[in-house]
Amino acid sequence: EKLEQAMKEMPQFDQIKQNIEVTVTNEGLRIELLEKEGGMFFESGNARPTQKGAELIRMLGEQLKSIPNKLLVEGHTDAKPYSSDRGYTNWELSADRAISARRLLEESGVPAAHIAQIRGFADQKLRNPRDSFDPANRRVSVLVQYREPAGPAGAPGKHASPDHSAEPGKKASAEPAQEPPKQPSKTAAADHKT
Repeated sequence: EKLEQAMKEMPQFDQIKQNIEVTVTNEGLRIELLEKEGGMFFESGNARPTQKGAELIRMLGEQLKSIPNKLLVEGHTDAKPYSSDRGYTNWELSADRAISARRLLEESGVPAAHIAQIRGFADQKLRNPRDSFDPANRRVSVLVQYREPAGPAGAPGKHASPDHSAEPGKKASAEPAQEPPKQPSKTAAADHKT
């Protein structure tokens, strides 16, 4: 709720509210920064955020820095091939956008130890599979993972089963730290090391 309220208080919120979506997934709270044709967060083919994009990611970092949850930062592209003589493809572009978002989150006070993974998906997880060139497929997601419960005296505990009352894909309204704990999923993506 604090995160949603802070977004609503941003001067440009009315201009960008249709480009932000917060949902509950089986991995945690997903905050998606959705692109539009003109490049709200990133210009087409560029890994450097726009001024508005950088401001929003920093604001998000201001809200996320005080929670203990691990974060995953994901980059996605549309299916338009990235043309480069150097072999730079949508894979690199999606990963570089996630890295740019991570840097801004850390500059805003998110501890580096809270960033668990950086994921670059290129065009493999399209938001709109019916239109692979839809600008909404170009996005950065910040996933606030469910927390693991601690056992007695700080020892690792058994993992609680997920709360199925918040189905994946439903809009979220609770703060991430209040979500039921769940073991983070293991992916083939490389862990972020600093």
